[in-house]
Amino acid sequence: MCRHTAWLGTPASLAGLLLDRPHGLLQQSWAPRRQRHGTVNADGWGAAWWTGARAEPARWRRAAPLWADASLASVAPHVAAGCVLAAVRDATVGMPADETACAPFVRGGWALSHNGRVDRSVLPASAWPDAESVCDSAVLASWLLAAPDEIGPRVRVAGEADPSARLNVLAADGARLVATVWGDTLSVLRTGDGVVVASEPHDDDPRWEDVPDRSLVEVDAAGVRVSPL
Repeated sequence: MCRHTAWLGTPASLAGLLLDRPHGLLQQSWAPRRQRHGTVNADGWGAAWWTGARAEPARWRRAAPLWADASLASVAPHVAAGCVLAAVRDATVGMPADETACAPFVRGGWALSHNGRVDRSVLPASAWPDAESVCDSAVLASWLLAAPDEIGPRVRVAGEADPSARLNVLAADGARLVATVWGDTLSVLRTGDGVVVASEPHDDDPRWEDVPDRSLVEVDAAGVRVSPL
């Protein structure tokens, strides 16, 4: 149910990060290798990136399959950034299918993607007014991005309130990445140029590291830290 990826490092093109990898987000939209729930991610896609021109990220979303977007294929090689967050969507049954329900969701300088599902009734009523959509991921994002430094503790609270929830979250603010592993897969790749955090490896590089369930991942200029939730 959805796949996401993020990059923090030297500027890299959207094409190189999302489209050109042998098992990248483009391939994961129709043939994910590690997805535990659902088989394809054809209900939309989105990407956010930071350029330094302003605190808020640029964002591009579509409620259509990633493989069908010819405009992205044309533009992506010309757009590069040092921080990128992107996702493809497999919509939860009963949730909206429009562009506003596609990650990443944005608030201030942050962007966030949610890979999973959560019962919206366990989320605070205060999260609803600022949510970009009524879908579970958007309401969750509104609550988490109201206090980005508390993403880990808030994910734990939601997971304990809804035992069937899957709460793999990936967030970025242009200078750091924050991710949680709660019920689905997540991997980290450290290279000389930067760090990738993704639902699943985009290639067969042996340096990929799988992150244990119920973990918090933090990436910034100081490196990568993994701690239990």
